[in-house]
Amino acid sequence: MSRIKNTIIGVAAALLMFTLPGCSSVRLAYNNASQLAWWWADSYLDFSREKAPAVRQAIDRLLDWHRTTQLTEYIPLLVAAQAQVAEPTTPALACRWQDQVRDKLEPSLQRALAQAAELVPGLAEPQFKALEKRYTKGNDEMREEFMQADVAERQAESVKRALERAERLYGRLGDVQKRVVKEGVAASPFNPELWLRERQRRQRETVQTLRRLVADKADADQRLAALRSLVAHTERSPDAEYRVYQVKLNDYNCVFAAQLHNATSAAQRLKARETLKGWEEDLRALIAGTP
Repeated sequence: MSRIKNTIIGVAAALLMFTLPGCSSVRLAYNNASQLAWWWADSYLDFSREKAPAVRQAIDRLLDWHRTTQLTEYIPLLVAAQAQVAEPTTPALACRWQDQVRDKLEPSLQRALAQAAELVPGLAEPQFKALEKRYTKGNDEMREEFMQADVAERQAESVKRALERAERLYGRLGDVQKRVVKEGVAASPFNPELWLRERQRRQRETVQTLRRLVADKADADQRLAALRSLVAHTERSPDAEYRVYQVKLNDYNCVFAAQLHNATSAAQRLKARETLKGWEEDLRALIAGTP
């Protein structure tokens, strides 16, 4: 579900990243989300001392709203997942779960966009320069992580990432599951070169949009509409080739997730259920205000 990583919108996205990271770390991350989100946003936009308080206050308002209104919305989904994780699944059901998670996060995203729109008039050329610099650094990091020149090394790193993600839910995987992961990664249509090209397109659009909003002294409605358009273009790229790729990759990932789940043992599914239960308990503790 990691799909939106756009600049000023990142003030919101950074907060959403802490919703379901992993058992026991949920409370630690969420209770420190204000500072973590500030560091994340400042690493991209390098806010001045004068502008920092407004950003920090916006983050705090968003977190307060999220804690009081959204955490309870995630619990029924986790309870339902615990009931179903012991059963076999299908690609259609895997995609349905993905859609349900996206729907649960949508109110938080929209609230965050409204908060971010309020901050746009405070941006200036130093922030845009910092953003472009951070984008360049991030793209270099992406090339290093995903685009190794040696094909075998690239494949091995992809398998390693997939195994790490799977083991966060199911615990240690055995030979059978590792083979499914290895074969699934090999068959994946994932294309890092195409992803990088789209990523750079989004970055250019983001910087151009923010510069235009500031230069035109856009009003609140115009700013919010522009930020929503940026998000919409991550969902449905203006690039026709990438749109086809997005659908193909998403469909494949649902197939891959179902294949891996159906290859897990009863003990691994029990571990997955315990993990989901741990997330639920952490959310309940956060709602109750337990440190």
